[in-house]
Amino acid sequence: MIHPLILVLIFIVCTVLGYFIIRNVPSLLHTPLMSGMNALSGVTIVGALSATGIAYLSDGGWLSQVAGCLAIILAAVNVFGGFGVTHRMLMMFNKKRKQP
Repeated sequence: MIHPLILVLIFIVCTVLGYFIIRNVPSLLHTPLMSGMNALSGVTIVGALSATGIAYLSDGGWLSQVAGCLAIILAAVNVFGGFGVTHRMLMMFNKKRKQP
């Protein structure tokens, strides 16, 4: 089994690396990048559902089940919020039609 300290270290390195990658993205690429991240968040929901299901079926304890449910909720909020922001950004590029 992997030591929890190694998992925390991997999380910290990925967070810092992700910050520096996103910081250097030009503003023209933010909308396509956000759409890609929404797809990745969809995969996160599938992983959270699987992990929660395994925790529930194997009687992993109430704490792992609560953490799994929280992961599902947060991933869903991330997906829906990301699609909402992407939609608003794309609406900014639509030409406004004049009403007759």
